[in-house]
Amino acid sequence: MIKNNKIFRIVLTGGGSGGHTFPLIAVLRKIKQLSQERNLPIEVIYVGPNDFTLNYIKKEGIEIKPLTTGKIRRSLNPFDILNNFLDIFKTIIGIFQAIIYLYLIMPDLVFSKGGFGSFPVVFSSIIFFIPLYLHESDAEVGLANRLSLKFCRRIFVSFENTLNFLPANKVKLVGNPIREELFYKEEIDKVSLKKSLGIDEKRPLLTILGGSLGAQHINDLILDSLPRLIEELEIIHQTGENDYERVKREADIVFKEIIGSEINKGFYHILPFIEENLTMKGVFNLKDIYFLSDLIVSRAGSGLIFEIAQSGKPSIIIPIPYSPKDHQRKNAYEYQKSGAAVVIEEKNLQPNIFVDLVFQIIKDEKKKKEMGESALKFAKPNASLEIAEELISSLSL
Repeated sequence: MIKNNKIFRIVLTGGGSGGHTFPLIAVLRKIKQLSQERNLPIEVIYVGPNDFTLNYIKKEGIEIKPLTTGKIRRSLNPFDILNNFLDIFKTIIGIFQAIIYLYLIMPDLVFSKGGFGSFPVVFSSIIFFIPLYLHESDAEVGLANRLSLKFCRRIFVSFENTLNFLPANKVKLVGNPIREELFYKEEIDKVSLKKSLGIDEKRPLLTILGGSLGAQHINDLILDSLPRLIEELEIIHQTGENDYERVKREADIVFKEIIGSEINKGFYHILPFIEENLTMKGVFNLKDIYFLSDLIVSRAGSGLIFEIAQSGKPSIIIPIPYSPKDHQRKNAYEYQKSGAAVVIEEKNLQPNIFVDLVFQIIKDEKKKKEMGESALKFAKPNASLEIAEELISSLSL
């Protein structure tokens, strides 16, 4: 029974990249779904940095309170050191903003996805003794979550290995929340879908996902490998917004001056970013790409790993070599243990090695099937549901 017609408020926070944004959206959608199905008076509000995350949260139709936030750069570059100093003041401003917002909202709980953008809200929730719930995407616990760990009621984690480093009474293994809208639930004819998208039905499809911000080293690798790959494969290459124009120019040069022909250019599709489920005819969306791909090349962000796992597709994972606490390498090797992926270190990124590995996997039907089955076994599709269920059950409904 609902007490005194009270409206229960949940504040979501976190941000900075797709790895924080899209799991937040997955949890948000599941909270909204459950509250509608059960007729529960729950209001969800996002309080976080005015960055990449905000653009996507806006589309979800909830109240938004943007913050000024800083971040920690681990580079010793003088420019980064100066920015770290300046961002101290941004963080202080963000803390005061968060204190005001949480005082006015006074939520029943805060759910943090981590990242530099979450710190002001987490800090403010501790001041007001608001129940705090965390999610850690990576195999290595991030700084924001480590600082707030002793104040939280529960920390949800993605990787089994992370259980060894956290208090048993607070930690729960759920996986990384993924948007269920990225995957078909009904039977779809692949041939018809490929035709509608202008994809050759006979060529294997190789997809390169550099993450929400792109990956310049991977982009360069694909450009160097393009002459051999394009002979036999259809390629979808997501470059990231910042590197798109450069890669597009250089790809044109590769076709004209190195390959010496543009006959196969129609099999190379270059995109700055791939939205989750656009319905425009002939436009690629992530839902179709996960469904149609034969092999996926990706960075080792937890969000991408768990999405690829849910797609049931084999993958080549290339971790960022200098990620905070080396978390991408740890993510990658944890995933590789499942048999679903092959990890290549960036220092070993030679075009001939990469191309040989791509063809070794993509031409071996047995290997593809085994890797795909391992991916599905690793996947944890109910992560957002488990988190939403616990958050809702903790409210005094």
